[in-house]
Amino acid sequence: MNVISNFFKSNTVRTILSYILIIVVVVLIRMFIFDPVRVDGTSMDTTLKSGEIMILNKIYYRKNDIKRFDIIVIDEGDRDLIKRVIGLPGETIAYRKNKLYINGEEISDPYPSTKTDDFRIESIGFTKIPNDSYFVMGDNRAVSADSRVSEIGVIKKSKIKGRAKLVIWPIKKFGFVK
Repeated sequence: MNVISNFFKSNTVRTILSYILIIVVVVLIRMFIFDPVRVDGTSMDTTLKSGEIMILNKIYYRKNDIKRFDIIVIDEGDRDLIKRVIGLPGETIAYRKNKLYINGEEISDPYPSTKTDDFRIESIGFTKIPNDSYFVMGDNRAVSADSRVSEIGVIKKSKIKGRAKLVIWPIKKFGFVK
């Protein structure tokens, strides 16, 4: 018994155990709370640039609703997509002459960095956004593969990994984005 007691009193063992504890805590935080995500591509220009690193908040939507214009991270299996929420469950979506229409009413959309081609949700086979699903777009509408493309379509809530609002790299862009 004395050997075991002396073993755990050793400085080397305590140092190793403290590093193991730190590693376990970091892994748990990354698995369940926050995770870095890298912007890949130009679909969110000019809001986000390719190569920027953001913090994904995995728990935000456990207590908060997903809102129009939130930036979210979507699990697409082999890759993550970073997009902006445009339409909410039960809504109709249309773009006409570069203007956003939700349920037939024009809504201010300050985020596009390029012209948005005319679009109606019916073009991807829906009359309205299904319950528990969201319509998403990139801010660089001219190049973004998003809900307007039938291969992506509306996004089920279960595929949303969380909200991304904080840029941490490069340092000069550190801060929250709209």
